[in-house]
Amino acid sequence: MNTIMSKILTGAVTILFAAEAAQGQLVTNSSSTSLNSELPVGQVGLTFPASFSDVSGVISSVSVTLDITGGFNGDLYAYLVGPGGQMAVLLNRPGLSGSNPFGYADPGFDVTLSDGSPNIHYYQSDPSYSGDGQEQVTGTWAPDGRNVDPGNTPGTVYDQTAPTADFSVFDNTSANGQWTLFITDMSSGAGDGTIVNWGLTVVTVPEPSTWVLLAGGVGVLMAFNCWRKR
Repeated sequence: MNTIMSKILTGAVTILFAAEAAQGQLVTNSSSTSLNSELPVGQVGLTFPASFSDVSGVISSVSVTLDITGGFNGDLYAYLVGPGGQMAVLLNRPGLSGSNPFGYADPGFDVTLSDGSPNIHYYQSDPSYSGDGQEQVTGTWAPDGRNVDPGNTPGTVYDQTAPTADFSVFDNTSANGQWTLFITDMSSGAGDGTIVNWGLTVVTVPEPSTWVLLAGGVGVLMAFNCWRKR
């Protein structure tokens, strides 16, 4: 492709992206619920719903806030299910590893979970961790994402499992419908934890509209015709 043609096509693509950007901005949709519910022991757990309706566009990002007090963090297991049945693992026995069969002993979380942050499973190994094992863990972390059985999986499997069940499972899908948080304490004996509240934030981006696609197609066609005439 010669230089003139490259410049023309680059201009056409620039027009397409400019038109796309002009049609709308990212939209943030949030839900927060106060709970103050004691966590049961075992895989029965608790479920808490959140729902969105009339949200346009598709999901660009998801984040979750969790405020949990007391208990033993290494016993906690939580996941988020989206309207389409997709599941992101939020917590899966934090700290459980081949060298730590019990997980971390910190009593609770007051955190935001968001992709792109340090993974929460080994949070004590991250420089951003500032706790002393006697208070809630704070800060922004990526969800655990390890989709393994929290009841019967040895710590070595956690070490070897990639965190693939993160918030990316919701990308480019609709936010409309019911979302469900599941959370439980997998083991007794370390005191009962309480989930104080949780929040869900879903950011959507408008889908390309018909006129934008047409504008892009016309731009490319014009560029091609100009190139033929040269």
